[in-house]
Amino acid sequence: MKLVIAIIKPFKLDEVREALSGVGVAGMTVTEVKGFGRQKGQTEIYRGAEYSTNMVPKIKIEVVCGSDMAGAVVEAIQASANTGAIGDGKIFVLDVGQAVRIRTGETDDTAL
Repeated sequence: MKLVIAIIKPFKLDEVREALSGVGVAGMTVTEVKGFGRQKGQTEIYRGAEYSTNMVPKIKIEVVCGSDMAGAVVEAIQASANTGAIGDGKIFVLDVGQAVRIRTGETDDTAL
């Protein structure tokens, strides 16, 4: 099993969700996060005053899937979240040791 973590621009969430549904992803976790990379923050104007923010709002998506599906999940996220501009985000793929469904006690692939 694999854990796919993607950090994307907030306005791309619906497109990514639809793409993941299209490849058979049954569920995902979404978190609103803040961070920075090469963008180094952004400058905004609020009530006429200009100020810099060190952190940029992003969306973190987490999907646990079978190892055979991980490639399709990564491709779906990359294709749907891409704008071609700096700050499109990152995708990380990690191994998952075990998964357990709390309600039924099912484990690993059957728990997904």
